[in-house]
Amino acid sequence: MPHEPLHFVRLGPGEQRRHAEDLYQRLRTRRSVRAFSPEPVPLGLIEYAIRCAASAPSGANQQPWRFVVVRAPEVKRQIREAAEAEEKENYERRFPEEWRHALEPFETDWRKEFLEVAPYLIVVFRIDYGIEDGRKVKHYYVQESVGIATGFLLAALHLSGLAALVHTPSPMGFLSRILERPANERPFLLIPVGYPAPGATVPRITRKSLEEVMVLR
Repeated sequence: MPHEPLHFVRLGPGEQRRHAEDLYQRLRTRRSVRAFSPEPVPLGLIEYAIRCAASAPSGANQQPWRFVVVRAPEVKRQIREAAEAEEKENYERRFPEEWRHALEPFETDWRKEFLEVAPYLIVVFRIDYGIEDGRKVKHYYVQESVGIATGFLLAALHLSGLAALVHTPSPMGFLSRILERPANERPFLLIPVGYPAPGATVPRITRKSLEEVMVLR
């Protein structure tokens, strides 16, 4: 594979610090929102956020991701109905009491109105293998690569002034069926995106300190 020169701008120490602090101060305000406004969002903001996500590094540069943007009301309704059916099973029968206890402070249940109210749903799929000349081509580090791209996506949405929620209905196979995705694509995350509803609230939480999450050796 041919190489090309790296385009890298070396910043001065003061500018580095300002960039780092600014990014931290902006990202620390990101919260998971479950109450969305139906107000329309410019599609261009979603497209740029996905461009950012698709710029993420990936194993062997295989870019094993697909971002399906859902805005059609009838498709959002199908997704909500299927997600609620799975979540109802989880809350009432499938998952252990320990799981329900962990979620109690967040006051969630199997009802997921936000899946219809949010103007967009971004469904992230992992592509487990490619198809070239009729044969399967294995993808490497798929989970890690798609996880990094999703982080880029969430940051880009927040910095664009949008609210989002990482939603993980389990199991998620219904997304493949409703969105008619091929067998090599597996649902990874479901992300409602939009503006918060007027008066929206979020749980009062605390973050672990730097000393708790960073080890210097």
